[in-house]
Amino acid sequence: MGAQEVLSVPFCSNPVDNTEYSDIQLVHAVRKALASVQNGDTDHYTQLIGMMYPKYSDFDAVVQLETLLKVLSGSVACIDVVHHRDLLSTIFTMSLWNHRPNVMDALVNLIISLAVTSGKYLDLCLNMLVSNFIPPPSVTDEKKQEVRLRVHEALHKISYLIPLAPSKLAPILAQRMPKIHIKDQDSLIVTLTYVDNLLKLESSPIGKFVGSMIFMVVMERLRDLDLEIGSDDIFQDDSNRGMFDMELEEAVESTMIEGDEFPLGALYQNTSHGNVVSDLLDELMDRSFKHLKFCQNSGRLDEVFEILFESFENYILNTCKTNFLQFLMFYACSLDPENCGVKFASKLLEIYLSSNKTQLNRMRAVSYLASYLSRGKFLPPSFVASMLKRLVDECAEYCRTCKDGMKPKAHQVFYSGCQAILYVLCFRMRSILDIPRFQSLLTPLESILCHKLNPLMVCLPSVVSEFLKQAKTGGLFVVSEAFNFDDLQKSELSRAFGGFERLDTFFPLSLCLLKKSSRSISRHFKLLVKGENDLLRR
Repeated sequence: MGAQEVLSVPFCSNPVDNTEYSDIQLVHAVRKALASVQNGDTDHYTQLIGMMYPKYSDFDAVVQLETLLKVLSGSVACIDVVHHRDLLSTIFTMSLWNHRPNVMDALVNLIISLAVTSGKYLDLCLNMLVSNFIPPPSVTDEKKQEVRLRVHEALHKISYLIPLAPSKLAPILAQRMPKIHIKDQDSLIVTLTYVDNLLKLESSPIGKFVGSMIFMVVMERLRDLDLEIGSDDIFQDDSNRGMFDMELEEAVESTMIEGDEFPLGALYQNTSHGNVVSDLLDELMDRSFKHLKFCQNSGRLDEVFEILFESFENYILNTCKTNFLQFLMFYACSLDPENCGVKFASKLLEIYLSSNKTQLNRMRAVSYLASYLSRGKFLPPSFVASMLKRLVDECAEYCRTCKDGMKPKAHQVFYSGCQAILYVLCFRMRSILDIPRFQSLLTPLESILCHKLNPLMVCLPSVVSEFLKQAKTGGLFVVSEAFNFDDLQKSELSRAFGGFERLDTFFPLSLCLLKKSSRSISRHFKLLVKGENDLLRR
């Protein structure tokens, strides 16, 4: 049968299903149906759309759909955005999850053809593909892999053929991040699957263009989840028992050796069970840790770290209320202490020393720095000592030019720096004192503590008390009589310098009590030693 004969056959005779027709004849038949709409004849066009809703139990109808999608892929130039609105709507609302592999392939090829043929379909095509990141309930792992593979291949092909595509993709990825309205298991799976797809894109060639945005989107979601988890979600019973008491239980203390993971099982006896938010945060953190490890193995950690720190400034440093998210930075630093580990401390110190930063952010930054220098097992004593020296020199210079007396609110940045020094020494005193040249770096500290600004009276009493005990035992100061080591009076002065956010009690890298996440953190984390259990009591 010739092409003219095909064009003259009524479309209801299903030329798509007629094995006597050649591929060219089928194309002509479909194009005729598309063209007829513009002449006011919609019968063939309506039948064509109807073929796109087959009964999945009807094998012949499914084969027809596959054939039709293939024919449409070769006819996208004949599709008009105005006259064929119903057809386009049908195509862009089709779900790969509902179809067999052959139909999925035909549909993906049609989407690619539409994207590269006309720029006006690009956003719709990208939206359709990204919508398939999220599976319906109760699909098999095999099906997930089939869909994921096809979606990512399509995104890469479109991005290769259309250089503008990644810039169009970025806002779509951000907008489609699932919102958690109902906190159930399905919400957890949906979000995890979506983030898995984002991280896969970040590590692909497309990541060069959308990687920064992906990290921002993931960090923002992690922050929101973190902020939803209050202390009541972590500790349900025995409210008089602080987390640092648990850290120092005799059972733990007697079994822990250098390099062991911290046994968090005991900590979870008092946590809420089945908390979808904390479970989701834990899973997402764990996936993020694995992604950072992958970045390290592929030689990209240094590049990714810069993006991660920008996210840290935007979503963690400016929030100052997260309990867990900051451990992403800690873990990244532990993977590459000599590079990322040094950079993180240096950037925090730079913020603290910068007069261009807000007073609040300077105080937050030095609190993070103190907590990081105290907790990071991977940081050598020489580096910790060098950071302490810069803090000591800054505080000593402040004392040299300040003629004021003890005014906590007027000198908040200074007092936060002093407390950071004392806090770090509570953890690192022994390693500093073991090497004379490290100890000599701290020589100006005695004059700071003797200054009329009187930081020992203003800083958090528990930190001061522990510092003084260790300083006396270790002989840190030659003129130790200058300080009253006993009967330290409790004071409200620290509240004044800490301000509304109570930055005097802000120690952001305390124990990570998310079960999976802790496995990645604990081996790099410096625990408190016996005698320090009162150090961080609120």
